[in-house]
Amino acid sequence: MNLLYHQTLGHGPDVVLLHGWGMHSGIWKDVIEALIDRYRVTVLDLPGHGRSRGVRFGPTLDDLGAVVAAVAPPRAAWVGWSLGGLVAQWLAIAAPERVERLALVGSTPCFTQRPDWPYGMSPIVLRGFAEALRQNHRATLQRFIALEVHGSDHAAAQLRQLKALLFQHGEPDRTALENGLVILECADLRAELPRIGCPTLLLFGQRDLLAPVAAGEAMREALPDAGLHVFPHAGHAPFLSHLLEFLTELRAFLDA
Repeated sequence: MNLLYHQTLGHGPDVVLLHGWGMHSGIWKDVIEALIDRYRVTVLDLPGHGRSRGVRFGPTLDDLGAVVAAVAPPRAAWVGWSLGGLVAQWLAIAAPERVERLALVGSTPCFTQRPDWPYGMSPIVLRGFAEALRQNHRATLQRFIALEVHGSDHAAAQLRQLKALLFQHGEPDRTALENGLVILECADLRAELPRIGCPTLLLFGQRDLLAPVAAGEAMREALPDAGLHVFPHAGHAPFLSHLLEFLTELRAFLDA
């Protein structure tokens, strides 16, 4: 099995940063620079993304999580954005000894709406993305990142930033993108949340269309040890739109 691209920088307690669907670890550049003075930070490109383009995985969260876990430190604080946060939740449930703390950024245990879970995307919308991906994956990725910045006070600047990063290391593997959408549609960890015993920080943008604040509030109730911070004028990527506030919250949590 090919190993994922991963890089470790800095010295101190281990922290792992996981990016979201369609992106790569370059999204964390400013966060890495702010953390490496006191942490050993590991970043990786999810399979099929960025510099892990040749690494394959199956269309389940178990498949994706196992590939990520294979290159990660034995024990660390995990910071996961969106799909990356879903992977981090999976690991905190499957191998709790490996997750010291958990920070989830715009990430929920279930990204699609269900009869008893109105907090997320319509399955029809996600399937529409999957269909569009088969027609024109570049245009579909650009539509998706526009959705990620929607509602932010700095949406135009963020969109330029994301577009510049998107294909920086080539185009993501289309099968990996399709598998990622299947996971976002099908994965549901809600029943397992009470098993995540480590301290957890939920970081949500007030205007996030993909991971609504109401989902964060429901998660805070279900998790044994969780705090919630909401960025009032942010969309799905508060670490881009509200970097200083994001770093203040994250560092305080990691230092605790």
